Amino acid sequence: MAVPVSKLHSIAHAASDDLRARVHFCPETGQIWLHEHRMLLVHAEAQALLRKELIDSLGMDRARGLLTRMGYASGLRDAELARTRAENCSDIEAFMTGPQLHTLEGIVHVTPVRLELDRTSGSFYGEFLWENSWEGQWHRHHYGIHSEPVCWTQIGYACGYTSAFMGRPILYKEIECAGMGHPNCRIIGKPVDEWPDAAAHMRFFRPEAIADQLIELQTQVVQLRSTIAGKEKLPGEMIGNSPAFAAACDLLGHAAASQITVLLLGETGVGKEMFARALHDMGTRRERAFVAVNCAAIPNELVESELFGVEKGAYTGALVTRPGRFERADGGSLFLDEIGELSLPTQSKLLRVLQEGEIERLGDHRTRKVNVRIIAATNEDLRQRVKDGRFRSDLYYRLNAYQVQIPPLRERKEDISLLAKRFLEKYCALHAKKLRGFTDKAKRALLTYPWPGNIRELQNMVERGVILAPSGTRIEVDHLFSACAEVRAREFGLDMQGGLDLHQGGSTAALCQAVFNGVMTLDQLETMLIETAVDKSRGNLSAAARMLGLTRPQLAYRLKRLHDADATENEAAGGTSAGPQPAMR
Repeated sequence: MAVPVSKLHSIAHAASDDLRARVHFCPETGQIWLHEHRMLLVHAEAQALLRKELIDSLGMDRARGLLTRMGYASGLRDAELARTRAENCSDIEAFMTGPQLHTLEGIVHVTPVRLELDRTSGSFYGEFLWENSWEGQWHRHHYGIHSEPVCWTQIGYACGYTSAFMGRPILYKEIECAGMGHPNCRIIGKPVDEWPDAAAHMRFFRPEAIADQLIELQTQVVQLRSTIAGKEKLPGEMIGNSPAFAAACDLLGHAAASQITVLLLGETGVGKEMFARALHDMGTRRERAFVAVNCAAIPNELVESELFGVEKGAYTGALVTRPGRFERADGGSLFLDEIGELSLPTQSKLLRVLQEGEIERLGDHRTRKVNVRIIAATNEDLRQRVKDGRFRSDLYYRLNAYQVQIPPLRERKEDISLLAKRFLEKYCALHAKKLRGFTDKAKRALLTYPWPGNIRELQNMVERGVILAPSGTRIEVDHLFSACAEVRAREFGLDMQGGLDLHQGGSTAALCQAVFNGVMTLDQLETMLIETAVDKSRGNLSAAARMLGLTRPQLAYRLKRLHDADATENEAAGGTSAGPQPAMR
């Protein structure tokens, strides 16, 4: 459909007003939000100097490709906002989100000249005038008049945005450019297959071969380091860079070559069975069976027959002779999860097997030799169970020969993003979906959530997000957290944006305890309340004051006092003051 220029201008003006309302400045936290995405204000001159350094270092062609792809990625992001607006307005109105965002972000002033689009048929034609292009102006400043168009980041943005919006590749060409001496820039966009010279332009959207070579070299270095260290590769989902995780893996690696009994300790969901499998796969028994038993899942009256086997007729219901888990694991490894749940009689028999290396099936008096490596795990404090008389001390000392403490996820903050990305790839493939990752707020929520269920909970949460998020978009906060997860998060004093929720009874009690225990001062609590109120009111001091039961001058006074205190502290540390605060309403 073709739209008159006057109507395009009217639509653009209305879109601009709506988009400005979606921009959220929060000077207290140092964050700027556009819908779900965190934004940055950067100096155009600093950006131009970085651009110049890329050109001088990589050459004009490689720098053009890199900057074009960077703009393309930015356009893809902004298209997500247009997709949410498309539900409540026409295609033309939704499409004008991109040009207005380009203007709002200070890149270039965009004026539509001609726009025809039909998302159903995939037809598109767009012509736009660019005024005050920062890229064209700064390129001419550094290199003089150029013979070809130079607004590469902006062209990449237009291509990425329109391609995502239309659901098919759209290519723009700059037919006039400020970097070439024209007073303004002018671009035309059409589907790629309608440009006869498309191949010459599309090559800039493909990563350079040098990047592939660097990745290949990096892989070779990792493989060489692994070979030098003499350690086997860990399973794909055992990833992490945190010191606690690295320490646990290091202990596991040292135990792999030996036959020592290993006791894995850690909370529910930290991956104890995965560690046990990794230990088996790295050891000399890797070619033989790995048998896992959850001791807590087997009734006490059946656990002995499951572990040691049973002869036909040993008890009512024993209709056939059946080997136990020890026999099935002969020559390999037996993983006894939740070993603290075994009854005392079963513990006694297990100790005998560990000491003698032989078993007796239920209902049989013949002994059978078994050669099994025991890997035990528990989330209980076995020492306390020994003191309480619920666990045999001799069995405890036998099992505790080599202890590996697996850290909970809340102590592995550095690994959360890596794990979430790996699970995202896994479940996108499993559910045949294409997603572009997580929104900035979703990432923040993942990092601030306390993860009482550890890695298992993260895995389930990411799968939930993959299922709920529309294909082609990013996973948002609401896609991740179920009602139960929100309740647990609020018990820890966190909201789903990764901040503090001061409106729930559980978190109020937690905050009181934090003050009483000396973890937080009263001034810090006041600061937290003020920052949260200003954040929720989007910088409107009058609204924030009403939320806190203060007058606007009282709130302004407290904010000034906080700012002065921060500046004094910064100067005492050898820094500089933050300068004047951005204006608030």
